[in-house]
Amino acid sequence: MTKALKEAVAEIERLPDADQETIGRQVLHHVEKLRALRADIDAGLRSLDAGKGKELDMRDVISRAHARHDRG
Repeated sequence: MTKALKEAVAEIERLPDADQETIGRQVLHHVEKLRALRADIDAGLRSLDAGKGKELDMRDVISRAHARHDRG
């Protein structure tokens, strides 16, 4: 465990149980999101390594990202 994480846990331990529970759930959720992102990146890299990559139309990518963002 890193020094910063140890310090954070020590500070969290001083908080009321309900706050500790909330923070713990938030940290676990964040870790799950990071693992999923890393898995997606690894899958993408494997796909590229296998020669399955294709040229992207960046204007289309940006337009789709804007459309997704505007919906949320």
